[in-house]
Amino acid sequence: MTSSVVAGSVRRRWPALAGIAFAALVSVGMADGVEQAPVLAAAAMVYIGSAALRKPGAAWPLFLTSVVVITVARFADVDATPIVLGCGVVLGLYGLLRGVLRPGHGLPLQSVALLAFGAVAAIASFVDTDLGAYLVAAGLLTHSAWDLHHYRTNRVVARSLAEFCLLLDASLAVLIIVVTIAA
Repeated sequence: MTSSVVAGSVRRRWPALAGIAFAALVSVGMADGVEQAPVLAAAAMVYIGSAALRKPGAAWPLFLTSVVVITVARFADVDATPIVLGCGVVLGLYGLLRGVLRPGHGLPLQSVALLAFGAVAAIASFVDTDLGAYLVAAGLLTHSAWDLHHYRTNRVVARSLAEFCLLLDASLAVLIIVVTIAA
């Protein structure tokens, strides 16, 4: 392979590579998978935010905002899950007040997704640690299927974010399972 072919492949697949790298980064020092529940909550928040704003390109700034919120919460030793979910609810209400009820794959469907993924993320911290870790991993794997659907249909979020999130979610889920089994 020539360097230009490799460079072209990297340029085309940078979201996937970045998603894997980000999963590795957030899993450094992971004691259990429950601590990754805010990532699952953030995944749902990014989608409902993009739907509420009707701007697929808003997904990246929303993602970066969730990273800041989760990081600050970790330094403050606070669970970021309810904070991120609260942001998702506020974004959903904002979309509702703007009258963003159509198309159906937008705010209505993303609201259901926020409830489902948010419930899994929230419940994970109230059950046995191993069960919570498996719940977070299952939620992330399910969200990676959600990402794949949105990548293929090119709806709601930027395609690059869907690809990034797909690999982030799937990689992190596998890492959670490995850490949980090894513990």
